[in-house]
Amino acid sequence: MLGAHNPRIDRVRALRTKKGRREYGHFAIEGTTLLREALRSGVSIEEVYGTPEALETSESAREAESTGAQVYRVDERTMRRLSDLQTAPGLLAVAPIELFPVSELFAAPGLVLALAGLSDPGNAGTLLRAAEAFGASAVVFGSGAVEPHSPKVVRGAMGSLFRLKLAVADPEETAAAAAGWEITGLASHGEPIGGLSWGLKSVLVVGQERRGLGPWAPLCSRLAAIPMNGEAESLNAAVAGGIALYEATRNSVKRV
Repeated sequence: MLGAHNPRIDRVRALRTKKGRREYGHFAIEGTTLLREALRSGVSIEEVYGTPEALETSESAREAESTGAQVYRVDERTMRRLSDLQTAPGLLAVAPIELFPVSELFAAPGLVLALAGLSDPGNAGTLLRAAEAFGASAVVFGSGAVEPHSPKVVRGAMGSLFRLKLAVADPEETAAAAAGWEITGLASHGEPIGGLSWGLKSVLVVGQERRGLGPWAPLCSRLAAIPMNGEAESLNAAVAGGIALYEATRNSVKRV
């Protein structure tokens, strides 16, 4: 059983931070539900850490071990050190970060979501779920946006993170990769989104709630707005982006 101050534990604990994830090239997956989703999605699980009780009852931990993952037993105190949650779930897996060159996201027609400076990891995770639900093929995280593999994004995505192609890129890199694609920015002063049609090569850009599209605005050939009848000034990014993804799918040219 590994102790709380084992060097391996220190390395895994570092994955809670952006610096640690960049240094080691890995991220953490907490809880048996997300581990099951990762395995179902073909994610390469390299290590599993769990309390004896969690490892004994988790079929996902046994499946990960059968695919070659190293399994380590830790006590509850050590698990609390590893966990990013207030109440540790008792099971944590480690997997390599997989990001694609942004050009690869535009190699085939589809609907691509771009997160322009989005800073809230909960919103980002929810938007990943919406992107998968409404048929987006990939997601670009703006280089100034929240990091795709931060713990809150991983949890909020509820498995969608494992199945979408992801890239991190700035506006200029994205514009070059998306040449020939129609890029639509979500903005309050845009055209009503329900009246827009969406082609086979479409990009939806969702900005930060307060700062909007920022440097991504010049990329957009058109702007789309979600009409509102109430007195609320705006929707949060996750709600607005989810509605926009639904409308893009509903009014899209049929994709085969």
